[in-house]
Amino acid sequence: MIFNWGTWVAMAINWHIKGEYMEACSCDFLCPCIPKNSTTPATHDFCKVALAFEVTEGSYGNVSLDGIRWVFFAQSKAIMSEGDWIGGLVVDSGAIDAQVEAITTICTRDSGDGLGKFAPLVTDFRGVERHPIEFVSDGNNVSVKIVGLLEQSLVGVESMSAQGECVVIDNTFHPVNKRLNLASAVRNVISAFGIDWEDNSGGNNGHFAPFNWSGEVA
Repeated sequence: MIFNWGTWVAMAINWHIKGEYMEACSCDFLCPCIPKNSTTPATHDFCKVALAFEVTEGSYGNVSLDGIRWVFFAQSKAIMSEGDWIGGLVVDSGAIDAQVEAITTICTRDSGDGLGKFAPLVTDFRGVERHPIEFVSDGNNVSVKIVGLLEQSLVGVESMSAQGECVVIDNTFHPVNKRLNLASAVRNVISAFGIDWEDNSGGNNGHFAPFNWSGEVA
């Protein structure tokens, strides 16, 4: 049998991940970006944000992503949709090289659901680092910590109509999930990739939610 190399085509990689996420930013509660689809100014002349993730189940091709944690850091102008973002990625130090490469691709290329949708907005990507990441989810309390880089703790806004649940905002223009729990950041310290912020007043905006993404990388 003769094989024609001219007809060979690289196989696409299919991926799927699901788990839990949280974020806190420099905006006051409630973040102005959410109700107006990122077209209105942030509280300040910028938005500084960290989005943290813990995968409960997932794969990238034949690479398992179960249990992987990562944090995407970003700084934008006051109107986020105008682009010109700074970005950076930290993946948990327990991840192997193939897992780091998979998460980096998912977060920096528009290859399906999730943070890759941000990729066209990031003009200054400052790289990928590996550090131990603590991610704790306890009901309506969620926290993340990377020693020296990040410490955030959220308390969900308790619903008066659904016992044990949070007030939520739905049908949002958000790459993680269209339905987000509303929360206040009781601790919000960011110091990574030249992005610095600290406000422990309890007035900063926060969200948390499950995520379930899939896509294909050509």
